[in-house]
Amino acid sequence: MQRNTFLKALACQIVAGGALLAGTTGAWAQVPVEVQFYYPVAVGGPIAKTIDGFAEGFMKENPGIKVTPIYAGTYQETIVKALTAHKSGTPPVTSVLLSTDMFTLIDEDAVVPFDNFIKTDDDKAWLAGFYKAFMMNSQTGGKTWGIPFQRSTVVMYWNKEAFKEAGLDPNKPPTNWAELKDAATKLTKKDASGKVTQWGVQIPSSGFPYWLFQTLTTPNDAILANDAGTQVKFDDPKVIDALQTWVDLGKAGIHPPGVVEWGTTPKDFFERKAAIIYTTTGNLTNIKANAKFDFGVGMIPGNKRKGSPTGGGNFYIFKKSTPAQQEAAFKFAKWVTQPERAAQWSMDTGYVAVSQAAYDTPTLKKYGADFPPALVARDQLPVSVAEFSTHDNQRVTKALNDGLQAALTGTKTPAQAMKDSQQEADRILRSYK
Repeated sequence: MQRNTFLKALACQIVAGGALLAGTTGAWAQVPVEVQFYYPVAVGGPIAKTIDGFAEGFMKENPGIKVTPIYAGTYQETIVKALTAHKSGTPPVTSVLLSTDMFTLIDEDAVVPFDNFIKTDDDKAWLAGFYKAFMMNSQTGGKTWGIPFQRSTVVMYWNKEAFKEAGLDPNKPPTNWAELKDAATKLTKKDASGKVTQWGVQIPSSGFPYWLFQTLTTPNDAILANDAGTQVKFDDPKVIDALQTWVDLGKAGIHPPGVVEWGTTPKDFFERKAAIIYTTTGNLTNIKANAKFDFGVGMIPGNKRKGSPTGGGNFYIFKKSTPAQQEAAFKFAKWVTQPERAAQWSMDTGYVAVSQAAYDTPTLKKYGADFPPALVARDQLPVSVAEFSTHDNQRVTKALNDGLQAALTGTKTPAQAMKDSQQEADRILRSYK
């Protein structure tokens, strides 16, 4: 309404011969470029506050741009909202979505590659500065579709007090499957009635079952999908063996039976209901703030090799926004991932800072020296693999998750569960081969 009034008034003044044209340029320049920014809140801690702070800091330095963070729920809810908005023609300008959503976003023709905005030597150096492990889920077909932001690997947390009580060395966590089983057996506690009060080990299987499963398939030297995202190997004997190992931990009575909640796993750790847990490094700050005991953070125990999947979210720029909005979103993504801010983000959240340059900042150097657990996820990057991702990722991932949960609840054997998941994934991916 105000804009129409302004235009009418302007027209009248021009008609009246008022030489205001030079003045109008200033009026137009004051209309900021609006950047709607969808952000998923998926893990604990005061993350939204940090994001608001980033938006405010950026706008202070870039008064011509207005960034509006919209907190859109979990990663799954955020991609659904973003794609629904894209289909109705009103997508966000930018969003942090899972790095594994890359193929889906390309298939939906929803995003533009970042290469479109890389113009200066500084831009090129910035793009080349990200850890290679994080670019595995960010680039395909010679283009960069996502920019690493809140990235992670899965790490193991252990309660050092529980280790001492069980007669284990609190500074020597399990480094392989045999040691993990042995430690978890000693760490499992029962009350007089035989009810377990402390599980030896807990690996969550809701929320992101496929991702936590990769902490077993990777050490067993199995890769779940090809780089092109067109083929999966769920029925590989090494994959079935990894699932059998997970199931066997439950059968041995040292891991909770059935499906274990992703969201409550850190809380189970604080409350001493689990002595060893696997979860994202993105929970590190949350655990540091809430665990009332000395704890350790270590790399995922190996078997045939060491390794963990990378994980977490990337910035994407949506296609149906205006060129000015896209440029503004690029500027924001570049600003947020500068070394000092990436370092601050890592300290505030526990996520891995996305570049070596961030770890070279005095702030993160000092933090890492004072709190070495903050460096574990980064140090695991050289043996990390891409997070599982394919075309039609939501449906293929669901086929895998359903199989995992069927095996963990005992409704199917690991071999049958993976065979069924393979058939369903092959059916979904047929048209992409």
